[in-house]
Amino acid sequence: MKLGQSLYDWGIRVAPWLLFALLVLPVLGGLIGVLLPAFGWLPTLGSQQVNLLAWQQLWQQPGLPQMVTLSVTSGVLSSLLALLVCLLLLGCFYGSRGMMLLQRIFSPLLAIPHATAAIAMAFLLTPSGFFSRVFALLTGWQTPPDWLLPNDAVGVSIMLALFLKELPFLMIMSLAALANSTVLTQFQLAQSMGYQRLTAFCKVVLPQLYPKLRLPIYAVLAYGCANVEIAQIVGPSGPPTLAVAIVQWFNDVDLHRRFMASAGAVLQLAVVLSVLLAWWCAERLLAWGLGRLLSNGRRSYADAVWQRLSWLILGLVGLTLVLAMGGLILWSMAGYWSYPDLVPDTLQLSHWLTALPFIRLPLLNAVVVAFAASGLALLLTLATLEAEQVRQKPLSWLSQSIIYLPLLVPAIAFLFGVVWLQEQLGIAPGMGTVIASHSLFVLPYVFLALAGNYRLLDPRWASVAASLGLSPGAVFVRVKLPLLFKPILLALALGLAVSFGQYLPTLLTGAGRVATLTTEAVALANGGSRRLVAVYALLQMLLPALAFLLAYWCSKLFFQPGTKTQSNASVAVK
Repeated sequence: MKLGQSLYDWGIRVAPWLLFALLVLPVLGGLIGVLLPAFGWLPTLGSQQVNLLAWQQLWQQPGLPQMVTLSVTSGVLSSLLALLVCLLLLGCFYGSRGMMLLQRIFSPLLAIPHATAAIAMAFLLTPSGFFSRVFALLTGWQTPPDWLLPNDAVGVSIMLALFLKELPFLMIMSLAALANSTVLTQFQLAQSMGYQRLTAFCKVVLPQLYPKLRLPIYAVLAYGCANVEIAQIVGPSGPPTLAVAIVQWFNDVDLHRRFMASAGAVLQLAVVLSVLLAWWCAERLLAWGLGRLLSNGRRSYADAVWQRLSWLILGLVGLTLVLAMGGLILWSMAGYWSYPDLVPDTLQLSHWLTALPFIRLPLLNAVVVAFAASGLALLLTLATLEAEQVRQKPLSWLSQSIIYLPLLVPAIAFLFGVVWLQEQLGIAPGMGTVIASHSLFVLPYVFLALAGNYRLLDPRWASVAASLGLSPGAVFVRVKLPLLFKPILLALALGLAVSFGQYLPTLLTGAGRVATLTTEAVALANGGSRRLVAVYALLQMLLPALAFLLAYWCSKLFFQPGTKTQSNASVAVK
């Protein structure tokens, strides 16, 4: 008992510092490790004088303005579209049974990794893809059309793939923000006064919802403007987005191009910060400009039209998902598949049998890294939240913003610096460095998934248990953890899903030595067999889906009335 209490005391003292160190030190150290080579200081390559040669080389790169423009437009437009669709669907279904429908549709989509979404979108948009085959069925086409999708120069393919991933994230964040809010009563009161559903949502709910969505929106913007795997799979090759170009420069056989890659990473950071600042300014302008509309007393703004549009959008999103998943499944088992047939002539398992011997090691690596990173993130999160309750002092706004730091700072802007720091410290790339880098990106999601439920836990349980003689450590283990069993499992599943989808941290911090399903899928997507790519993409999606299913099954199995897990808390205080 004394040993357990000592571990508990040590954990709640040390864990918050470890959590913030894990989030802050790699990001700041990585930024320093990028800034120094960007200005010419890299002793490893014999350069120990500050200069601007890297920036001169960067400005002379052909197509640099197009790279920056493509990065900004694809990131901003996809984020804006995802936010508008999210708010439209919420406004049209809020306070009705449709909210449960939204949750059932969008919750499983969190299990789809970014690379899988890009591959699925590529299969839909290719001239011989599912969209083309559906159009051919309606128009009588006999040959594939001559269009430039995917990999179009404008970035439409990138926007669609990003939208497919950003919409579920924003929807789930919105549903979580509204789940325990009293705003529903205000919304129903507005409706009773004659305000139509969408108008009431915009005037009553949205002003209270948006501040809670601000940081998730900024994270979506930062990722959209600096993503690598999606742009690498469905983006143009000449010129690519800035993030993809930076990766190419960093991996160039000419090591001196790392100076220019570092300068490009600094430029990418400046671009993202500029986008976030511009978005913040747009928020202020809109808040000032729309202030009168919120209080003008008007009861409707064509709500019936928006309601029909919301159903149309929901149907299009659902149809796209069905076609995307159906296309992946069919391509993974397709034999001969001529155009414009909707289904292959034959189905076979030879592609799966061919891939399975090569999948074992990447699959094992992905599982080991995901469980290690998610387990570490979960332990630090639980200890930090417990320390917050013990001290009866909530985390400050600055501390909570730091938790978002790895999501707001583009990974491409600091991971190269982390690699440089590894080299300077003599840390060999391998499984340990990959686990550490995954923990950096998993921890914010695990914390955000668990913090709300932990803070809403009824403190009377702990008070009653303490009054009956249980130590704080025993209260934590025997009362709080059983009561939070389901949220803990869901947070762990989300951490696993995030880790399974990591590409750039795996590639850079592991120096290509730790292959996972994601790295293999992205490599194959850039020139491999379409059928093998489909196999890897499905397996990559299957792992996080299994994690969520396992969490759901365990919560049902161990959290039924009368079971040990549910009754642990009540037994502990008797």
